Amino acid sequence: MKKIIVTLAIVTATLSATNYTKEDRIKDMQIMASAMQDIQNGFFYNNFDMIKVGTTKLTKTIVKVEPPLEEVEEKDVMTRYVNNKVQISNSIKRRINKKTKVLLERFSQGDTVQAIHAFTKITKECMKCHTQLRNW
Repeated sequence: MKKIIVTLAIVTATLSATNYTKEDRIKDMQIMASAMQDIQNGFFYNNFDMIKVGTTKLTKTIVKVEPPLEEVEEKDVMTRYVNNKVQISNSIKRRINKKTKVLLERFSQGDTVQAIHAFTKITKECMKCHTQLRNW
């Protein structure tokens, strides 16, 4: 009986789980663009709350971003190996999360120059993703 229940739970979870699509990625990119704008406005207005809102929105959204299923399950093994999209995107996500923490810490300490420098590094990571993974 327990095996049947566990099997049903696994099947239900698998069927209800949705795959990450290009449309999902577009929505997440729009949210992240809005978050970056919030951070930039926080710098312009010297408003720590705006920066916190932007970094929170960015870190919550970046966790969800990943290559769509059709890119992850590339049929050609060599293409999948050369592209290495999952590892690259995970690396970029880690660096962005690290830099958002630095940004918040530096701005809260009054070191706006270093906070802006961290913001610039976040922007560079965004551009890495767009040039390496999205073929800009």
